[in-house]
Amino acid sequence: MRHILIAEDDPHITSFVRRGLHAAGYETSEAADGETALILARGGLFDLVLLDIGLQGMDGFSVLSHLRGEGMSTPVIILTARDSVIDTVRGLESGANDYVTKPFQFAELLARVKLRIGDGDQRTTGPVLTHGEVTVDIRSRRVTIGGSVADLTSREFALLEVFVQNAGQVLSRDQLIGHVWGMDFDPASNVVDVYVRALRNKIGAAHIETVRGAGYRFQ
Repeated sequence: MRHILIAEDDPHITSFVRRGLHAAGYETSEAADGETALILARGGLFDLVLLDIGLQGMDGFSVLSHLRGEGMSTPVIILTARDSVIDTVRGLESGANDYVTKPFQFAELLARVKLRIGDGDQRTTGPVLTHGEVTVDIRSRRVTIGGSVADLTSREFALLEVFVQNAGQVLSRDQLIGHVWGMDFDPASNVVDVYVRALRNKIGAAHIETVRGAGYRFQ
């Protein structure tokens, strides 16, 4: 199992990312300050580091500088504020492999994580996802059900993509909100239920099972 270090001092963001990565099949460890992040990362046990630039104590730039100065090549994705263009450029020039701006949708972060780790699971990372009679072409954004094309909105497509990537697993409403709508979306909203209902109408109700008290499962 791939192991990712989440170096982030905002517990809300850490929890959001942790839940999403666990649902995607990754193992995580967390650090809430720069010193702890550096100590953990030096252990060399991680396949990737998610590094917040604004860590308390030793900031993300310093952590990154130490790691690269010591010859560590572990992929690093920096997390930056949306308007911090200078920070983004500085991070990349310091040796970061990629960046994600806050606030972000989990689907974007996960795509970058998979790209940098280089996962070989074609069912989840390839341009075409297939489960049973359902085929999702990521590049063309084309969905077919038993050979028939389904006309989906962008949100419906994103929701179906998450379902197919995690086929057979129970996904909670919070996880689906994080994947499709982003960490700042109101978790009390019934938006997931509304979109699941719409998606069932377009691809067939039998594909999405309601697991009472837990969420939904794609089958």
